[in-house]
Amino acid sequence: MEKQSGQRIKVLRSDRGKEYNNSEFDKFCEEEGIDHQTTVSYNPQQNGVSERKNRTVMEMARSMLQEKHLPKAFWAEAVYTAVYLLNRCPTKAVQNMTPIEAWSERKPSAKHLRVFGSICYVHIPTEKRHKLEEKKQKKESS
Repeated sequence: MEKQSGQRIKVLRSDRGKEYNNSEFDKFCEEEGIDHQTTVSYNPQQNGVSERKNRTVMEMARSMLQEKHLPKAFWAEAVYTAVYLLNRCPTKAVQNMTPIEAWSERKPSAKHLRVFGSICYVHIPTEKRHKLEEKKQKKESS
């Protein structure tokens, strides 16, 4: 994040997950001057904002998969799409800007957005088809 924003991380708050709770990470934080704060064990209420955001993301992903009758195998794409969209929606947390706008200081474009689960067409290279065959192949989820 520091490289993207040019701002130094001063404080990092995490739960007591293994990925952030080891001597190597503690040493890194100390060397970089980062105050690593941890929440009380077995107390998700202290992570209220992040817990609620995770719930929102998972509800959005579940809804997208169900609406388009997609198999659970597409869960990662649904979660990625949910986060992508949430980062481009205005929020009170950053004075009615989008998180992307607050981070990059530019308004995001929505021109490239498509409906999740839309039918797409894959181009078939010339080398893999006869000149009278289709140049595209319709792809749908199974």
